[in-house]
Amino acid sequence: MSPAARWAGAGALLGTVACLVALAPAQWLARPLATATAGRLQLHEASGTVWRGDARLVLSGGAGSRDALMLPGRVGWALGWGDGALALTLTQPCCLSAPLPLRIEAGLSRLVVALPAGNDAGAGIGQWPAAWLAGLGTPWNTLQPGGTLRLSSPGLRLEWVQGRARLEGAAVLDFADASSRLSTLPVLGSYRVAVQGAGAGGDVATLRLSTLEGPLRLSGEGQWTGPRLRLRGEARADAGHEAVLRNLMNLLGRRDGERVLLSIG
Repeated sequence: MSPAARWAGAGALLGTVACLVALAPAQWLARPLATATAGRLQLHEASGTVWRGDARLVLSGGAGSRDALMLPGRVGWALGWGDGALALTLTQPCCLSAPLPLRIEAGLSRLVVALPAGNDAGAGIGQWPAAWLAGLGTPWNTLQPGGTLRLSSPGLRLEWVQGRARLEGAAVLDFADASSRLSTLPVLGSYRVAVQGAGAGGDVATLRLSTLEGPLRLSGEGQWTGPRLRLRGEARADAGHEAVLRNLMNLLGRRDGERVLLSIG
C-alpha cells in the first residue's frame, strides 16, 4: 500500500471516529449515571446525542428495588468544551429556576463537578416535589412525603479522587410545607439542611438540620466525609401535638422521654 493510500485510510478512520463521537446517542449516558449513583438516579426515554439531548429523570431504590418515580417533564443538557474543561448546562422546565451551568474536569482517577460561584441560579437553583423521594424506597416509601424541596447555593465544588470525595462551598436544602401520610396534620413544618464544605486542606463537610416552622421540631448536626454521612439530632412535638405525631416520631428514631433521637450513619 502506498503512503498516500495509508494516509487516506487513516483519515477515513479518524473521520469515522469523529462522526461516531459527535453523533453518540443520548442513551450512552444512562448506564454511567446509573452506575455512579448505584442505580438511584436514572435516565429514561433519552433522545438526542451525548452532547445535546433530553430524558426523563427517575429516582429508584437501586438494584432490585421495586420503587421508582419519574419527575414530570424532561431534563435537557448541552455539553461542550471550554477553558480546559467540559461545560455542561442543564435545563428542566418543571423544576430548575434557570439553565444550570456546571464545569466538569476529568482525569486519571479524578473527577470534579463544580457549580461556579456567582451563577445566575445561585439564589435558588430549583425546586422539586418531595413526593419524588418515595422512589428511593425505605424509609421514604413508608413516609410518603409531601411538600417542596428547594435547593440553593452560591457556589459548590465536588471532587472525587481515587474513590474519595471532597466538598467545597456551601448549599442549603429547604423542605417547605412537609407532610406525611403517617400523620393527619396537613403540614408538619418547614425544615432546612445547611451544608458547609471543607475548609482549606480539609475533607470534612458539616451539616446542620433546623426547623423553620411547624409543630414537629427537628434539629441536628453532622459530618460528611467521603462516602460516609453521619448526623445526630432529635425530634420533638410542640405541646398539644404529641398524640397526632406519635406514629411518625416512633418511625424517626429511638424514644427518649418526650423526644426522639435521630441517628444517621
